[in-house]
Parts: sequence; structure tokens; C-alpha cells
Amino acid sequence: MTPRSEKRTDSVEGTERLGAALAPALRTGDVVALSGSLGAGKTRFVSGLVRALCPGARVRSPSFTLVNEFSGSPSVFHLDLYRLDGTRDVESLGLEDYAERGALVVEWGERLPSAWLADALHVAITPGEGDVRLLTASGTGERGAVLFEAWCALPEPA
Repeated sequence: MTPRSEKRTDSVEGTERLGAALAPALRTGDVVALSGSLGAGKTRFVSGLVRALCPGARVRSPSFTLVNEFSGSPSVFHLDLYRLDGTRDVESLGLEDYAERGALVVEWGERLPSAWLADALHVAITPGEGDVRLLTASGTGERGAVLFEAWCALPEPA
């Protein structure tokens, strides 16, 4: 069984702070696969993560553009796979090119081809009452395990 770690946030800002706290662990080629229902807080998590690496960045869900690029160290490619239909559509995005240039942070990450999920940090976001969110993480593969260790070391959001 894959180890899991849960973090709870009580506000939108808490969800963003959790993303920001994870940001320093990211390296080029890393994959963070986010899952959760519409409105669960995936974009808020990404917003905190991106702004920690790219101060002043304006983060919006790339639902229609599919990919937003943010220049930082590392660069972050924020993908939203919600509107894609099947593995072929996802593979047509050129994930390899993005991964060579930065970290991939993917909303609806469960739609990634299995090869991409085999070495990733998986974060499932479950809405609670109001702005409460439960974020459950697990890691697969070498870098996924490193990112999972970083996740486990994160302080509980205030």
C-alpha cells in the first residue's frame, strides 16, 4: 500500500500557503498530479505554488488554453486536462518538451498517461464545509517519493 499524508486547510489562503510551501522542493521534470472535483481548490493550490516561484504571477486555470507557462526556477507548466478526451489528446500536448523545461503541475492529473503518473506526487483535494479542504498526498517513483517526503515535512497551514 502506498503511504499517504493528509493536510487540512481552513481557508483559501491556507490552501495557497500549502502550495507555496511545497514549491521549493520542485525541480525540472517533476510532476504534481492534482485531482478533485470542480471547485475543490486545485487552482488555488497551484496559485500559491506558482507565486512562490514566480512572484507577481497571475494564475488562472488553463481550462481553455490547456497550458500556462510561468518562468521561474524552475519554470512551472500549469496544465488543465479537464477538457481533454483520452490519452491521445493528452499526449498531443507535448508533455516531454514541457518536462525538459520545467515542472508540470497538472489539474485533473488522473487523466495523465500512466507513464507520467509512475513518477509523480499525487495530491487529491477534497472540499469540506465552507473553505475547508483536505489534501491527501502520495508519491510514486523516485522523484515522487522525494516530493512526498517534502510534503510530509510541510508545516500544517495556519
